[in-house]
Amino acid sequence: MPSVDTILAGLFAGGPDLGVSTVAQGPVVQLHAPDGHPLVSIEAPQLVHVPGEAERLLGSQVPLLQGPFWWTEARATTAVPEAARLAGSFAGRVAAALGGTVWPPDAAHTNVVPLTTDTTTLPAPAATSAPALDLVTDQAAVVMQDRPVVAMTTWLTEAVRTAAETDRALQLLTPPHTRLTLPARDVLRAHPNRWVVQDPDCGYYDGLGGAQLHWKDGAFTPVRDEDGNARRAPAFQPASTGTGTGMGERQLTLSLHTTHPATEDLTLGHALEAAFHHLTGRPPVGWNTAEPIALPWSTRQLTDLARNRAPKPTWLAVIGHPDRPAIATLRITRTPAGVEEHATLTLGHASGERPPLDAVAPLAETLAAEHNLTSMLTTLRTARRDLTVPPHFEPLPSPLTFTLGPHAVHDIGLAHAGRPPLALRPVPLGPATRPALHYPLGDGADPTAWTTFQQLSAHLKSAPEASGRPSDR
Repeated sequence: MPSVDTILAGLFAGGPDLGVSTVAQGPVVQLHAPDGHPLVSIEAPQLVHVPGEAERLLGSQVPLLQGPFWWTEARATTAVPEAARLAGSFAGRVAAALGGTVWPPDAAHTNVVPLTTDTTTLPAPAATSAPALDLVTDQAAVVMQDRPVVAMTTWLTEAVRTAAETDRALQLLTPPHTRLTLPARDVLRAHPNRWVVQDPDCGYYDGLGGAQLHWKDGAFTPVRDEDGNARRAPAFQPASTGTGTGMGERQLTLSLHTTHPATEDLTLGHALEAAFHHLTGRPPVGWNTAEPIALPWSTRQLTDLARNRAPKPTWLAVIGHPDRPAIATLRITRTPAGVEEHATLTLGHASGERPPLDAVAPLAETLAAEHNLTSMLTTLRTARRDLTVPPHFEPLPSPLTFTLGPHAVHDIGLAHAGRPPLALRPVPLGPATRPALHYPLGDGADPTAWTTFQQLSAHLKSAPEASGRPSDR
């Protein structure tokens, strides 16, 4: 770990007149002006054991790092012009002392950066402001990022938490070349959060939905036409060149739900591990509560974390080996039914590469027999192999299969669950007396597959047994 002396040497980037303090319960060190105005926030270093994380999040500009490495981030306030050079000097000094790498490469230097801005004339930071927040209003907490990939970092996690606790929308503002990781996408598409893209030609727009945006009443909101409908930004078009949707790349996604009895010997993460094994041929490589995904895969350690956090939920990101793009999120909750795991696993496939569809049914059978499967939905979509999300239109996923676990089939009733009023018949998995049911929905290109799935869901929910039959779990 970088020594205290090395960190202090970096913090002298602005000379001896600047102050240093800790924020966010300690893991962030802040360099601030004599009047206390924050200038640069520095995240506590974390040791990354997972191969490929630097390249995944920063791109090929970063030299390939062999073995574990320390990762830290320095964020400059946008309110003080000198702050960015202060952050660059801190990073350059630490890298010079330890032999590390700085991104962006041209930001690093070792010069002293004098503070010439009169920070006493600047508005005081909001009392609710997390270090990652660049602007806070009564309606929104805005984070500004200019990097190739925005991930669900500890910075962004803290910003999301702060926004939620203060009843604000988290709004991420980026240039049009930025992409999101899937974990970051999932958080930003949840209401009321928003990904705001600043395009040089059409202004601001929603990077996930395409609506034109403008700054109004303290937040980015949709521009509406005379009928009250949100206008679509011209920049939000399908990609026609480069990698991604224009090149036939696809993503296979599994959304699986397991429910376990809350026993002392319960170990979590095995269902997701089985999914990785069946679909990629190997277990996950790493996990973490944020990105970069830093910790070697361990079901025991993630179970210990979930136990220590209970009854609060635990959110995790999980990743596979770099040569087989696969990333998952896992949410663990304690409910009256037991301990529930909600996992979403996505695999990226190149043009012409066949997704492992034949492995889905055997996986469903394994999950039903060994891992307390409640349900699993499998979808296929045209999207980037590298599992990042660009700020343009991508086709919706198409359902392939749906699996109902044996406990859920029992609760609904086998006769009802096994005979939906549709042109499909489920495949029973496991013992005939208590099977799981595996429903084929489409081939990934069937435009009626979502309608079929909605009709199936409505049928399963309409079972008279579903509301009256007690579970024997």
